[in-house]
Amino acid sequence: MRTHRTILIVLASWLVVAAAAAEEPYTPFAGEAARTRLFWGDTHLHTAISGDAITDGNRLGPEQAYRFARGLEVKSSSGQPAVIGRPLDFLVIADHAEAYGLGREMLTGNEALLEDETIRRWHEAMKAGGRRAYDAGQEMRIALASGELPAAVSDPKIAGPIIRSTWRGYTDAAERYNEPGLFTALIGYEWTSLPGGNNLHRVVVMRDGKERADQILPFSAIQSEDPEKLWEFMAGYEAGTGGRILAIPHNGNISNGRMFALADFAGRPMTRAYAEARSRWEPLVEVTQMKGDGETHPALSPDDEFADFGRWDAGNLTLSELKRPEMLPYEYARSTLKNGLLLERELGANPFQFGMLGATDSHTSLADASEDNHFGKASNAEPSPTRASDVTKEGSGARRFGWQNLASGIAAVWAKENTRAALFDAMARREVYATTGSRMRVRFFGGYRLRAEDSESSDLAVRGYAGGVPMGGELGAAPGGRSPGFLVSALKDPLGGNLDRIQIVKGWLDAAGALHEHVYDVSWADAERRQPGKDGRVPPVGDTVDAATATWTNAIGDAALSSFWRDPDFDAAQPAFYYARVIEIPTPRWTTYDAVRLGIELSPEIPRTTRERAYTSPIWYSP
Repeated sequence: MRTHRTILIVLASWLVVAAAAAEEPYTPFAGEAARTRLFWGDTHLHTAISGDAITDGNRLGPEQAYRFARGLEVKSSSGQPAVIGRPLDFLVIADHAEAYGLGREMLTGNEALLEDETIRRWHEAMKAGGRRAYDAGQEMRIALASGELPAAVSDPKIAGPIIRSTWRGYTDAAERYNEPGLFTALIGYEWTSLPGGNNLHRVVVMRDGKERADQILPFSAIQSEDPEKLWEFMAGYEAGTGGRILAIPHNGNISNGRMFALADFAGRPMTRAYAEARSRWEPLVEVTQMKGDGETHPALSPDDEFADFGRWDAGNLTLSELKRPEMLPYEYARSTLKNGLLLERELGANPFQFGMLGATDSHTSLADASEDNHFGKASNAEPSPTRASDVTKEGSGARRFGWQNLASGIAAVWAKENTRAALFDAMARREVYATTGSRMRVRFFGGYRLRAEDSESSDLAVRGYAGGVPMGGELGAAPGGRSPGFLVSALKDPLGGNLDRIQIVKGWLDAAGALHEHVYDVSWADAERRQPGKDGRVPPVGDTVDAATATWTNAIGDAALSSFWRDPDFDAAQPAFYYARVIEIPTPRWTTYDAVRLGIELSPEIPRTTRERAYTSPIWYSP
């Protein structure tokens, strides 16, 4: 009897505990949006499948790319041992859809391709290597830009089987290396529209695995250079497979004003339908990578002391046309976000409501954005004594040099777990940010119920989600015309430089239709010795870099910064956007590490230091 009674008491107690648990789980993170975790990855990596990569000497395929990204040592195409500084959480191998895999067939001597005289000449140049192979690659890029690729490249009977086999080999590798919770191999490719040498490239990313991805072949610019045709293909993919897909434009800075023009591909005025389609299919923009930084430009933001960073502004991608000042507003993220506000007022839809992330665009199969482990972004620019001074492009009387390549960048994603679905969903809702390579940890929230004490709280993210929206979110009309509050925090990269400051960048549209911007310093290091001057500017943080040894100290700056901020210039009638920018103290640039390790002298124009930075996705305010 006593035993039965004991069992009943235990059972009753268990039921009480179970009932309580059902109402309120013990773990405070169960089911909560604040459970989002930070994952680091590269959404834009090329292997030897890409025609330009293989002509530049890359011989590594997806298998080696995944191994490198996961922290295993590989041998680079130049024969050097290569290990990533810190493994990635996820990777998108995004090889060019144009002639997908045909470059490898050209190199190995596919007879059907070599019947074409031009392809045979390219084959011979690739076999010879060196400058001949590089020149063949340049010729291929020009042929793509001018629409004059050999017929065999687009012949479905010749190219079709090669592309299909290569694509399925790639998706096979993605499945083998995809381990939910440990490492995510997102499937994707690059659509490489290049009309007249103007960069309109997009990386296409799928939420799905091999079963759905294999139902299509990558849509290429050979089929159409018009982004709307790409969006139609993407809509067809979703309708036909039940999957999900998005596109990420990159390098507007070398599009000569075409990437973010206020018109469609044919030059016609933008319509509401176009604006809605662009916003639907392109929720993100790659804002920093090896071919320059695309946040803003000093000519567009003359009052921004940090605007002159990683500039590539000589001309378009191929240097077939030099840059003109009137092109700049349609190339950079900040001016484009402002133009989006104007178009939303005119059309009723904002085509440029995008989040921001970084990527490497490395063509070496080696996805590392670290300054101190820079293997170049092409296999002919892997570590060597001459790579900084080498001429990488010539045209229209202009030149690009190796030292102008950036080590940038990396994508930071706030997702619930490390899976294809969770990472894709975070990208789609724009809860992501870009850094130039540093792994600083950044949170950014906006809302009407956030308070100053939230910025000092140990559960800052919980309060941020409860009282507002995260980066990438939208705020509706202000209750009673009250200014929203913004909560921002940053924690330094454990292996990187200390933080200099956190800024909030605001863009807005006034009643007369004029666009404005302002950069606010909201939190900064060493505050006891760095008080803003009469002009409101915070003094420089200093510089501890010793270029002779490629070292620095964290004797300046802070390890963590946070702030609660209200817009002092808020007008409830004016649509606006806000994003956070975090700046580190100066640290050595990859060129300085080269100088020390390879024993070379750098010419005076080559920068010795860099200021690593992060850009969050914006939060939009709409009245």
